[in-house]
Amino acid sequence: MNNSAVPEQISVVLVDDHGIFRSGLKADLDEGIEVVGEAGTVEQAIERITELRPDVVLLDVHLPGGRGGGGAEVLRGCSQLLNTTRFLALSVSDAAQDVVTVIRSGARGYVTKSISGPEISTAVRRVASGDAVFSPRLAGFVLDAFGSGAVQQVDEELDLLSDRELQVMRLIARGYSYKEVAKELFISVKTVESHVSNVLRKLQLSNRHELTRWAVDRRIL
Repeated sequence: MNNSAVPEQISVVLVDDHGIFRSGLKADLDEGIEVVGEAGTVEQAIERITELRPDVVLLDVHLPGGRGGGGAEVLRGCSQLLNTTRFLALSVSDAAQDVVTVIRSGARGYVTKSISGPEISTAVRRVASGDAVFSPRLAGFVLDAFGSGAVQQVDEELDLLSDRELQVMRLIARGYSYKEVAKELFISVKTVESHVSNVLRKLQLSNRHELTRWAVDRRIL
């Protein structure tokens, strides 16, 4: 995985079959995020992404064309670019099957179209930096699909963490704030901070962004 710093100017390709939505999304993105191309079908998307090689692709899950595989088919068609171009799924669908399918195919995150302009800009920047980004409820689908099997694998680093530290680590890696983690686990924010500190120390990581990448690499997010 490429852990290089996020460029000041992030290039993006928008993939959605609704031109009006693409226009609105383009207008909502922050300065510093440049839309270098657009596509409305599977074939157009693969062609444009391969040609332009953007930093990030905002990818709708359900697209016309191709063999009916939608966003997942685009990901498979661009598989040679996954180490340098990040794909963020953006869809009206919050179905577990859609989420899991595109993540299995290589997407780095999945957010719904109810997201605000500032939120999508933040998500683009986070994905460009190597983080995984999910709407909180959708992250649970990914954890259900990938987490249990991965945690059962032999991993000496995981064995260093207590059950509670593992719970905290997963939530932090999924993008929860300390306050949200505290509410989810019925513990104090100070206790969350203590657990995060212990997790970072045991895994020899510097911050929550590195923690997210660590979790993604082990497919436990």
